[in-house]
Amino acid sequence: MPHINIVLHEPEIPSNTGNIGRTCAASGSGLHLIRPFGFRLNEKALKRAGMDYWDDLDVHEYLNYEDFIAKHEGAKIFYATTKAKQLYTDVCFPDGCYILFGKESAGIPESILLDHREDAIRIPMIGDTRSLNLANSVAIILYEALRQQNWRGRTEGFLLE
Repeated sequence: MPHINIVLHEPEIPSNTGNIGRTCAASGSGLHLIRPFGFRLNEKALKRAGMDYWDDLDVHEYLNYEDFIAKHEGAKIFYATTKAKQLYTDVCFPDGCYILFGKESAGIPESILLDHREDAIRIPMIGDTRSLNLANSVAIILYEALRQQNWRGRTEGFLLE
């Protein structure tokens, strides 16, 4: 089954991370969490949002961004940000790639984005909208990546045929 990895850089809101974890579990995607977090991983809101899927989740933790990069040297990483010129629908998401999202209050630090302009992607929005909810943004981009991979291994269990 093709594999997509979701990376959260310094997530702050436990319910967002729980919802993202549930989405990753349901799609067979990996979840990578870069410290510091704005919550404890055993927090009730995180577990409630992730429901009973959290224990089945392929989750990895990192001390900081440098630790993450060192452990995934040479990996294809996309940087989801409102500051990118390129839309998420304009790129090809290869098997095993990582899609990095920033923290809810500030996004990905500009120091990181400036070094990765060519891999920065965004979701189009109109008007003065600053951003979308983090869990929604992850779902939008993740499911485009899965669509590009023809949903391989993710179409079982239909009730109506």
